[in-house]
Amino acid sequence: MQIRPLERNDLPFIHQLDNHQSTMALWFEEPYESIDELTSLYDKHIHDISERRFVIDLDGAFAGVIELVEIDYIHRTTEIQIIVRKAYQGRGLAKQAIRKGLNYAFNMLNMHKVYLYVDVDNHVGIHIYEGVGFVQEGRLRQHFYANGEYHDSLIMGIFRDEVKI
Repeated sequence: MQIRPLERNDLPFIHQLDNHQSTMALWFEEPYESIDELTSLYDKHIHDISERRFVIDLDGAFAGVIELVEIDYIHRTTEIQIIVRKAYQGRGLAKQAIRKGLNYAFNMLNMHKVYLYVDVDNHVGIHIYEGVGFVQEGRLRQHFYANGEYHDSLIMGIFRDEVKI
């Protein structure tokens, strides 16, 4: 398993991920409505230094995405996000990809802290994040709206020396 930069020819796979209501609910976002919108967003952000988007590549197959967003070069913080396609879940790819994303954030971008938001009811995600070394820092009450209701979210963070190998 490796991570590689997101390319334009990956957008059809992103479009499939982004049009699953249950997947996007975990990201607290509405599904994209069209490939045209996704392509426009890609074009808009291709040179944006405040984000890095990677494909989780398993032997040439598109297994998911991992993203560093809201990269702040003054405070040296960034948010990490991940989606693993259903067909590839349960293989430990999320944990591997998160470690590679953290390695990039800490060793290439010189970030001080990486954080994430996760629904309090996403027990699988919380387990994975804690297994890598993320620490729960707080609970944000009714912070996100998805699937017709408000959800509490945990904010979790990690510093370079807390990453579990």
